[in-house]
Amino acid sequence: MSLPFIGLTSARTLSIYSTQMISVGEAYISALERAGACPVVIPLGLEEYTLKKIIGHLDGLLFTGGGDLHPQRYGSNLHPKVALVDEDRDRVELALVEWVVSNGMPFMGICRGLQLINVALGGSLYEDLTDQHPGSLKHDYFPGYPRDELVHPVKIVEGSLLNQTLTIDTIQVNSLHHQGIRSLAQDLNAAAYAPDGVVEAVELPGHPYGLAVQWHPEWLQEHQSMRRLFTSFVAAVRENTGTKLKYG
Repeated sequence: MSLPFIGLTSARTLSIYSTQMISVGEAYISALERAGACPVVIPLGLEEYTLKKIIGHLDGLLFTGGGDLHPQRYGSNLHPKVALVDEDRDRVELALVEWVVSNGMPFMGICRGLQLINVALGGSLYEDLTDQHPGSLKHDYFPGYPRDELVHPVKIVEGSLLNQTLTIDTIQVNSLHHQGIRSLAQDLNAAAYAPDGVVEAVELPGHPYGLAVQWHPEWLQEHQSMRRLFTSFVAAVRENTGTKLKYG
């Protein structure tokens, strides 16, 4: 059986020599490979033509975590706690969401990926949950906390794709974000909630596979349920390879 090619969005980082790098967390790559996929890193800084050439060879796409989207992307203003904004990354990833949604390519989002997908489809975000969401739990267990620490439960919506995938209605998760969904995009369904009402997962109904979670399952691969998130995504990608995007 051939391995499906799944693209991963990337981020700009600085090396120990202070040179700018394009990188992606190794945990994402390991989780995808373990699930039976061939991971492919999508660089930033590319023109639309080049991006389309790359995506034309992919079977699925994973939107990874990272810094905050610029609030202007959802009609808001900069907040003192908005950090690590990369407007070129916003440009690239918003275009990728538009392409995978309009062309039926299976996709998955993690943390920033969930927020990005919501914004791309017309939703908005809290710039900072602690400041703007009354009664919010602590969601920003970073830095200084183990990335695999389970810190709060998530209630999964009955009958959702997430519910069907995990076959449970509650799960304990890690939490490495300070932003969250304020208004849910009209085309999305909420698939899970934190105890404070923050949306923890979204789905795109009618799509071959469109699921995003607010936590980081790539750091929780010792748990069968978290591995199942990746294996179900890869399985859906395999089933959909006959309709792979074709760009000239």
